[in-house]
Amino acid sequence: MTVKADSDLVKDCISGNKQAFETLIERYKKQVFNVALRIINNYDDAGEITQTTFIKAFEKLHTFDRTRKFFSWLYRIATNESINYLKSRKNIESLDENLVSSDHNPEQRFAESEQDESVQQAIMRLNPEHRVVIVLCHFNNLSYKEIGTILDLPTRTVKSRLFSARRNLRELLDQE
Repeated sequence: MTVKADSDLVKDCISGNKQAFETLIERYKKQVFNVALRIINNYDDAGEITQTTFIKAFEKLHTFDRTRKFFSWLYRIATNESINYLKSRKNIESLDENLVSSDHNPEQRFAESEQDESVQQAIMRLNPEHRVVIVLCHFNNLSYKEIGTILDLPTRTVKSRLFSARRNLRELLDQE
């Protein structure tokens, strides 16, 4: 069985094939969820943002430029939804540093080290624009160009923002 390219699935979906969009959801739901979870650090809300991302993508599919990468377009929607969620919360500055995911899998909790927890807590203390570039670069392994496409920023701005974010993250970790 051949795997269809994202652009072909988008074309099929626009033509009325709903199964094509379901294939795109299955292909990217974990990555979208991971982006949302890393940005907002709440399991349940990340699930809602993931659903909202795919709903908006489906509604706006006709605006997708098929000469570009679908996942970059989708990640941009997910990132914007996550940032909008953070902005909608009045207390962005007072994020709970001890916020823990509602995933109560004992094996997963056991596997997490204190260092991983410290890093995640420090990431949550970064401002949203720094948090987003750290997540997209280091947790989703996207290139500067891909991050720039998602955030609608020039590559040099992405590099600068990532440099500042890393410096701030290092300072936060050194404080601990």
